[in-house]
Amino acid sequence: MKDSERFDESLPQSWDDLVDEFGETKKNVKKKKKYKIKGGHSNSLKEESQKWNWMDEPKYKQMFNEIEQKIQGAIGVGKFEWVDRRVFDQVFDRITLLGIYKLMQAGEIGQINWPIARGKEAHVFQGFSVNGTIAVKIFHTSNAVFKNLIKYIEGDPRFGGLKRKHRDLVTVWVRKEHRNLLRMKKCGLNVPEPLGIHKNILIMSYIGNDEKPAPRLRDAEIENPKEVFSKLKDFIRICWHEAKLVHADFSDYNILWHENEPIVIDVGQAVSDKHPHAKEFLVRDVQRLIDWGKKYNLENDLAETLYDILN
Repeated sequence: MKDSERFDESLPQSWDDLVDEFGETKKNVKKKKKYKIKGGHSNSLKEESQKWNWMDEPKYKQMFNEIEQKIQGAIGVGKFEWVDRRVFDQVFDRITLLGIYKLMQAGEIGQINWPIARGKEAHVFQGFSVNGTIAVKIFHTSNAVFKNLIKYIEGDPRFGGLKRKHRDLVTVWVRKEHRNLLRMKKCGLNVPEPLGIHKNILIMSYIGNDEKPAPRLRDAEIENPKEVFSKLKDFIRICWHEAKLVHADFSDYNILWHENEPIVIDVGQAVSDKHPHAKEFLVRDVQRLIDWGKKYNLENDLAETLYDILN
């Protein structure tokens, strides 16, 4: 992220600077909005609501003009008119747009296209960069769900001195997922490759084809579930012994099926093996793997499976 650290000094450099200058954003509006389109393909968000009045500030107006055409998939216009336009309000606040601009200036994001996944903590978009197709995971900066995830941060020796503020939780959570991906990838585990990070934005390798992302394991047709079970058990074992991590939310919902291989995702909650609840999380992960196997009539004993993983 060295290049992306070079940014227009006239822009606020921190969340607190933005809040001091503009105050907090208004609560998301649930009603679907109709945006005006200029030239047949672009929205005038700056005219749509007072929420976006900050874009008229000279130091921000040019920034948004530069990226507007590159985020049409998020806005839901042009060839992306099928995208629910409420997604923009839900995800792209001031902080996120400034982060996207910064990453685009650094060449780490070229374009953001359609949304491919959404959850309580984040939305994931398919996009492009100079390196090809990417996945851009944008964590919600106003979602209180992160307060319920504090147990996955406190107790992890890698993340000390955390302030109990929401914006701190979001930033730490994104750094945590990025660091977990790096460690897992270094150990040869099948996870997305982390490509970049800035505040609440994480860039990863895209898993899927040009038409759609890879399906989750729970939605895929598995011809050899016994072999897949063995691969996933090896994942947990290597993660524990070599990466010194436990996923802590291992399930067929957080595993993609791509080119006949399972790819584990959503590793933000993964904790160090030194975490006080690490073994508890490990047992839970193994039990969920066994539960998945039962769907294919695979019978595995919890104690025996844990023994194989730990020894």
